[in-house]
Amino acid sequence: MAYKVDQEYDYLFKIVLIGDSGVGKSNILSRFTRNEFCLESKSTIGVEFATRTLQVDGKTVKAQIWDTAGQERYRAITSAYYRGAVGALLVYDITKRRTFDNVQRWLRELRDHADSNIVIMLAGNKSDLNHLRAVSAETAEAMAERENLSFLETSAREAFNIENAFQKVLLDIYHIISRKALAAEEAASNPGVLPHGTTINVGNFSGNFGKRACCSN
Repeated sequence: MAYKVDQEYDYLFKIVLIGDSGVGKSNILSRFTRNEFCLESKSTIGVEFATRTLQVDGKTVKAQIWDTAGQERYRAITSAYYRGAVGALLVYDITKRRTFDNVQRWLRELRDHADSNIVIMLAGNKSDLNHLRAVSAETAEAMAERENLSFLETSAREAFNIENAFQKVLLDIYHIISRKALAAEEAASNPGVLPHGTTINVGNFSGNFGKRACCSN
């Protein structure tokens, strides 16, 4: 979900959080959107998302962050959850090897249901528990490189790299949109190609992602 508006914000981006239950997705969400952390947080029940508006490369972007709502425990996440998403944080727990081993399954599901142009970051959460580490940063970084993902280790508890992770994803999304929009405007400026004010699809994105009214003079 990424579309251009004129009032409160310039763009709205939908970002999904995925990964095994208990890796800290809900605390990542609350830390980024409300700067809160709850050590005793329980598995999310029901649909949950929160928003935060911030500046990205001089533009006002409203990030709409969706949590898996506990569905991951039953492997019941539906395609509707991914619909319109232009970014994803794929989260594992650095102290639980199983959650990292399952990253490939999550990645397959994401690529099966989400748009092929979605921006994905692999996030190794709970870096504050380094003494219990079961997955090295080097191992995760190697996987991220093979799969063409961004990678950061994070700690929702210590607010470490949470901001950086979302900023990186949002900036990458914005750069994709900017390149597509620029190409569309250049095409629209060519006389006879498109009538003034025509809305065109500037990429093979789902939902409204990549659509913009071209009104260049």
